[in-house]
Amino acid sequence: MTAEQAILINSLPRVEGCDFHPDWVDEIKINKSAVDRRIASLAGRRTVKKKWQAAWLLKAIACIDLTTLSGDDTEGRVKRLCAKAKNPVRPDILEALGFDTMNLTTGAVCVYHEMVETAVAALKGSGIPVAAVSTGFPAGLAPLETRLAEIKASVAAGAEEIDIVISRRYVLTGNWRALYDEVKAYREACGEAHMKSILATGQLGSITKIAKASMVCMMAGADFIKTSTGMEGVNATLPVSLVMIRMIREFYEKTGQKVGYKPAGGIGTAKLALQYLVLIKEELGDDWLTPHMFRFGASSLLGDIERQLEHFVTGRYSAANRHSMG
Repeated sequence: MTAEQAILINSLPRVEGCDFHPDWVDEIKINKSAVDRRIASLAGRRTVKKKWQAAWLLKAIACIDLTTLSGDDTEGRVKRLCAKAKNPVRPDILEALGFDTMNLTTGAVCVYHEMVETAVAALKGSGIPVAAVSTGFPAGLAPLETRLAEIKASVAAGAEEIDIVISRRYVLTGNWRALYDEVKAYREACGEAHMKSILATGQLGSITKIAKASMVCMMAGADFIKTSTGMEGVNATLPVSLVMIRMIREFYEKTGQKVGYKPAGGIGTAKLALQYLVLIKEELGDDWLTPHMFRFGASSLLGDIERQLEHFVTGRYSAANRHSMG
């Protein structure tokens, strides 16, 4: 992401959502066999090679939320991660590609609330926003008052994006009004900070429930819908992504509001990242192929992309430890 893109993101209109429409939820039905067929055709029909692949991988870097969410996070680790976010590819590789003047950065840095101030200070002047996971991440089972207070504290500390987690029980029991009210409250607590709603799709029971939860979160004003915390047994997958992306398209057709998408967890290779980018392009179009509408939630992905770019430049694969994250 460039400094100009960062300014654009901060000036974009927020998703306002709409009133709760239970009929929109009731009418959602997903044909899983059709979803699987669509995804099975993706890799075989679309390949990106040589200089075009390098260009797409640079696009992917600009859309990464570079993330550390470990119990042993330290200020030093976060500072190193922020340094990598500001300079995600070695200068010699960018120079060889002819992109050494483009001021490439990742889309954001994502941390726990405790590390927000450290990340904000480390990223000062870069235009890179800090995203804070909140609302009792990853389980989301803290008291509501605590979850709302955590959002407000992260915003006060300088987080420009808040990744909230929904109460999975509302999806599993079909209590869509309760889910709407919860996410609406989160949206209000975020103030001017952009809100990403994490569905924890691996815990929602069925692909139809994932679709319905996506629609409800968008009605409640989510700026992004996001697959996972990265800590479930099953995280982002292409079939689930297709369903969520099509809900984004349907919501846009109903309201004219564009909601972003963030797959997270398990996306660790450049090859897989390219499949996600192609899926976005085919299903939503070029308007969504920007950091303000699409993000990868990832920690190891950047390292593999940098290795692939070095291979394109030199013809050789380097060791993974030459591309450390923090």
